[in-house]
Amino acid sequence: MLPSHFFANLARMRLIYRWPLMRNIQPENIAEHSLQVAMVAHALGVISNRLFEGNVDANRAAVMALYHDSSEVLTGDLPTPVKYFNPEIAREYKKIELAAEQRLLGMLPPELIEDFRPLLDSRVQSDAQDGDLAKLVKDADTLCAYTKCLEEINAGNREFEPARKRLEQMLDARMNPAMRYFIDVFVASFSLPLDELNAH
Repeated sequence: MLPSHFFANLARMRLIYRWPLMRNIQPENIAEHSLQVAMVAHALGVISNRLFEGNVDANRAAVMALYHDSSEVLTGDLPTPVKYFNPEIAREYKKIELAAEQRLLGMLPPELIEDFRPLLDSRVQSDAQDGDLAKLVKDADTLCAYTKCLEEINAGNREFEPARKRLEQMLDARMNPAMRYFIDVFVASFSLPLDELNAH
């Protein structure tokens, strides 16, 4: 049996920092971010099922979210304004991301590849079975980026103000009942100091 470097590479997610080129009061790595996105994706699934007659596999959404940025151990985190500077750059970077996903899959023992493919291969996630879950993970990803902006701005870092405005527009465009519920019930707390979080 040959050794696999798959999980050793994923362990390096904690070394890849998000929001490059921006001053951060509290740096955030992609391992921390992926955990938060998994929790929010799970919550969105539960909210959809419990309150809005959804039929979402919240547990599968959470696992997909854990792996959603894993290719960045090979590519790093390219700043959004650079990644989407023009359509040509966006297309080429998508090719790089796809190549990184395939490289990670290739690190797995052959007998495990098909189990991990739906978690790592964005082309598979766009099919009918996982497309809705991939969208839910993207909703959670956007919500987590937005709450990061709120935390930074609340701590006095105005560097995140343009990102907050951009993310609010993205949230408005993606809005659905589960996201609206999450925003109305949970998001305001991200701007509170610790004492107020523990006041109730």
